[in-house]
Amino acid sequence: MNKINPRKLLHSKWTAQKPQAKEKHFMITDVEFDEEGIVTSCLIEAVMTKGSMPIEWQDLKNIDIWQHGWT
Repeated sequence: MNKINPRKLLHSKWTAQKPQAKEKHFMITDVEFDEEGIVTSCLIEAVMTKGSMPIEWQDLKNIDIWQHGWT
């Protein structure tokens, strides 16, 4: 399990364990919080294609899907 601090999500880098369409490296480009400091939305962007998609930030904890950093 990847340990993640929601306050440090923005601009963090991730590697997909099972890349699809040659999209392997990603970066978190937008994180929104509510007034209590809870993440309400998170946007991840593929580095190569610049394609963005929303993601549940808790999914990044799954090491079978995501690895922290670029490898």
